[in-house]
Order: sequence, then C-alpha cells, then structure tokens
Amino acid sequence: MIRKSDKPIKITEVCLRDGSHVVAHQYNEEQVRRVVKELDDAGMHYIEVSHGDGLGGSTLQYGRSRVNEMKLIEAAVDECKQAKIAVLLIPGIGTCQELKQAHSIGAELVRVATHVTEADVSAQHISAARELGMETLGFLMMAHMAPVEKLVEQAKLMESYGAQAVYVTDSAGALLPHQVRERIAALRDSLNIEVGFHGHNNLSVAVANTLAAIEEGATRIDGSVRCLGAGAGNTQTEVLLAVLDRMGINAGIDLYKMMDIAENTVGPLVPKPQEINKCSLVLGYAGVYSSFLLHAERAGKRFGLDPRDILIELGKRKVVGGQEDMILDVASELAQARILEV
Repeated sequence: MIRKSDKPIKITEVCLRDGSHVVAHQYNEEQVRRVVKELDDAGMHYIEVSHGDGLGGSTLQYGRSRVNEMKLIEAAVDECKQAKIAVLLIPGIGTCQELKQAHSIGAELVRVATHVTEADVSAQHISAARELGMETLGFLMMAHMAPVEKLVEQAKLMESYGAQAVYVTDSAGALLPHQVRERIAALRDSLNIEVGFHGHNNLSVAVANTLAAIEEGATRIDGSVRCLGAGAGNTQTEVLLAVLDRMGINAGIDLYKMMDIAENTVGPLVPKPQEINKCSLVLGYAGVYSSFLLHAERAGKRFGLDPRDILIELGKRKVVGGQEDMILDVASELAQARILEV
C-alpha cells in the first residue's frame, strides 16, 4: 500500500555539503557560486552549504576547509534568486553562535543532526534556530543502528523541541528498502510534522530507498548531483528527478538543467569517479559512517593495512559520527596485533 503524502516533495541538494567530504573540504568561492547559481536557475528548492561535518567542522580532526565556510555560505546566498540556503549543525561540532552567524548572512534552513539515540543533545540548537526564525529540521544519523521503536522515541523528542520535520538519515548507506519503509511509516504514524530521508549509495540502493521513503509519505528528500557525497555518494539528484518524472511526480525542477549541471559543472570537480568500490561497499556492509572512508584509506596507507579491515573493525565496535579519532586508534591496534602475530 502506497501512502504518498499530499504535500509537495521538497528536495535539498547536498553536493556542496556532503560532497565536501569528497573534495577534502577544498571548495572555493568561485566553485560554490557557479554551482549554486546553476542549481538555483534549475529550480532547486534548498541548497546545503557548509563543511562536510557541518558548521564548525573545519578542524584538524574533521579536515580543514580551504575557505571559511561563512564566506561560502555568504557567496551562495548572494547567487540565489529563489532557492534557500541550508546548513547542517551537529551539536558538539557546531555551536549556536555559528548558527547565528550563518543565519545573519542569509542561511534560512538548518538541519540539526545527532546520532540516532542522542536526540536530547539537540534541544538548545533546535530551540535557538526556531527563535531565529529559521526553518528547523531534525536529522537522526546512523538510523540503521536503532530499532524502530527507539527511532520513533528520538524523533518525538526532536518534535517536542520544535523541529518542523525529522529525517531518517542512512549515514552508512546500510538500510535496505523494506527497512526504510518500516522506519518512514513508523515516523509518519507517530509524528505531527513532516518526515524526511537522506540516503547513501554504499549498497547501490539509494534511489530505491528514497522512492520507498516517498511512497511511505516522506516529503523532505536529499539528493546530490553526480552522486557527490561521502562513501559511494548520496541519492543522485538528476537520476531521482528522472525516476520521479516517470512516476508522474513533478518536483518543479528542470531535469535537463540538472543533467547539464551534473555533466558540465559538478562532474569536473570530482577528483575520481563516484563509484561503489570495495571500501565504500564495506561501509554499507559493516554499517560504518560514510564520511569515515577517506580517513580509513589514509590510516590504511599510514599503517600498511587494508582499509576494509579498519572499517570492519569500526563496525564491530559500533563507532559513530564524531568518533573519527577512533580510526587511527583502531588502525594502530590492528597494525600492532599483526606485528605480534608475526
């Protein structure tokens, strides 16, 4: 039974935020301006701009940005005629002060993101965003790591703090379509606000998962042009739009223009093809945060290890976003164990 919502689908393009992981957070102002201008012209609803790990993410632990994210946000706002600029905030990385600064230069929407079992840390950030008059949404990351009942409980907390929608966020690209259906349906039955979905393509089901979410009533959807995002990338925006059009769903975004942006503008920014290689596949298989991929590959080179072994061990330990420092610890332990075996 399809329970598609009567509300219009609103798409947030994340290639300038989630895609920041792929370019090691080295976007410059000219690149952001061009991408935003073309996305805006194509009719994109929201465009998320910030460090890959959200406001305040430019650190040694998460990776230094080439350009201060506030300059990038300001440039993005300057190029928009109809789209709204969005930012991501992860409590513990970003602060309310940075949120206020982003709002003061024109950001209109914020997604406040926490681990799926830690929604309680979002209370002050969601409240602060609402007080600023921003469109404020909750983002429950690593949604595969909690049973449906716990997911519902945490989503209700975000709703009680003032969130206007809550996302099922498949940060590891580990969910399968029937699991997405189950989670979206549960939230839709339990909340009085909109439900969203953010997918990663590590198991090659991001578009299928997104369609499952829409069919269960999700109205807030994320996509990334050219699949540009952490791990194997996100739900590919131009592909999703083509599929939605075939289904008779008009999102109000120009498909040809999105195809051109993917081919001519974003494509040249991608350092290597956004594909499901052995390591990004392991991310989904082991249920590990997609942004860990680059860090695990670097740790593998440093310690002479197969990055897959590092990722599998991280999965066993149920490491979550914000614990990037564990990657080097695990790699060091595995390397030491290998020496002892010899």
